Amino acid sequence: MIRFLQFLIFLIVLTSCKSKLETKGVLQEEKRPNILFIAIDDLRPELGCYGSDIAISPNIDALAATGLLFNNAYCQEAICSPSRASLMTGARPESIQVIENFTYFREQNPDIITLPQHFWANGYETVYTGKIYHNKEFGDAELSWSRKSVAMVNPKVAFGFKLPENQKLQKENAAAMVAKYGENALRNGLGKGPAYEFADFPDNEYEDGHNTDLAIATMKDMLEKNPNKPFFLGLGMKKPHLDWVAPKKYWDLYDEDKIQLAEHVEAPKNGATMGLHASFELRARADIPKKGDIDKELALNLKHAYLACVSYVDAQIGRMLSALDDAGVRDNTIIILWSDHGWHLGDMGIWGKATNYEIATRVPLIISTPNMPAAIRGKKTDALVELVDMYPTLCDLAGVSLPAHLEGQSFAPLLSDPGRDWKKAVFSQFPTPALREWAANPLSKGMRETSFGPLIEEVEENIKAQQGDNWNRELFENRLMGYAMRTNNYRFVVWKDYTKPKADPIFFELYDHQKDPSETINIAAGNPVLVGELLTQFNKGWQGNLAIMP
Repeated sequence: MIRFLQFLIFLIVLTSCKSKLETKGVLQEEKRPNILFIAIDDLRPELGCYGSDIAISPNIDALAATGLLFNNAYCQEAICSPSRASLMTGARPESIQVIENFTYFREQNPDIITLPQHFWANGYETVYTGKIYHNKEFGDAELSWSRKSVAMVNPKVAFGFKLPENQKLQKENAAAMVAKYGENALRNGLGKGPAYEFADFPDNEYEDGHNTDLAIATMKDMLEKNPNKPFFLGLGMKKPHLDWVAPKKYWDLYDEDKIQLAEHVEAPKNGATMGLHASFELRARADIPKKGDIDKELALNLKHAYLACVSYVDAQIGRMLSALDDAGVRDNTIIILWSDHGWHLGDMGIWGKATNYEIATRVPLIISTPNMPAAIRGKKTDALVELVDMYPTLCDLAGVSLPAHLEGQSFAPLLSDPGRDWKKAVFSQFPTPALREWAANPLSKGMRETSFGPLIEEVEENIKAQQGDNWNRELFENRLMGYAMRTNNYRFVVWKDYTKPKADPIFFELYDHQKDPSETINIAAGNPVLVGELLTQFNKGWQGNLAIMP
């Protein structure tokens, strides 16, 4: 009888423990972290938290003070669609066959599982406002997102230029190009208005402010309808992408006398003549010279406009973060902020993205997590990371499994040990910037026949002069790819035919970041042994340069 009573008590205790564990499991399920996924278009690390002396970015700076900032984060290609398709699928541009803006990633990869799609499958509500993907209206609506954002707060608001004279100019220019070259003229970037405009309108009568309103309202709707379900909320900022339009109060924040222009405005000495373009994206704007240098007065106005848009975006992010606080969910929300690529603001003599250099491929990346150790908050890490690493990282942090197709490495270990040894190298690429449009697509008839024609011819002659017998129009316009490998000490660019992976490179660029962080001199020709060593490392690919885990 005593043994029977002991056994009965054991069963009762076991059942009680099981019940508690099950209850604990439910509670843990309910407490899975939310994710606020903040995307910013064309933002280089021109922020106070990254050391800018002039950028006014208090809200992003405050986020960095509560999280971990990555000093050395790099995109996989410095143009919108390939970069975003890569990070959203967790695979690299050539793996998903997206190397220019007009290939929709689903057309090439109908079954690939995207980041929000994977979180949806794992119990998350997934939703976005603004620009997350590049094309198909920034959506992948059916597969990536479990719901739509709330209805438009102000359905009558019109985005873009506010001043009638600028609206008229853009409309007339667009109509002229369409009449001559067809509807694709606008897709290819012709028929533009001015580069910038700052008018006295409220924040939410411009696109990013409006989309922030939608994001806040959508978050409140999700929390009200299903407070125990975690959410993945994408908030995409379209500024500081051209055109630079925002409320005038952000222009007024800056004293133009204090704005510093680019220090190095020449192409890299001995650099690849096909590695830089003629600033096509900026020159397409109606008020920008079609040839020649951008003079100092205009350059100051352009950088002023870029900075004003950065501050406008920063203000919207501040509103979103305040809404998280007001809703009482910030303590259980992973916040990750990133940009799809950098931007030349006169650096190396050009304006735009679309190169393989540091200024175009290095991006801001900041993450704050609920359980981040207090000693880590506000720290910076010099570890080399890539945007393609974000997918596995967020999965790790949320306790979600990793799909087999991923080509990045979770940087979650850096959140507890920012100084640990990490990747040996990271990789970017871009096809012949000089002989492609800024969307990385081949040159169109319109580009060749408009005012861009002489610029293209000039660049082409420079390439022929440098490359000599290597010159081949079909190769340089359609098949030549620059592959950039960034190590702790060097940027190494290998130019080769991307359709023939085993083909010999036709040109190398090598920049010593210890002595020449602005990449002003290509030292490849004088360092054949080092080039050989780096080429061996390059040929190991991303797999051969991952961080070694214990």
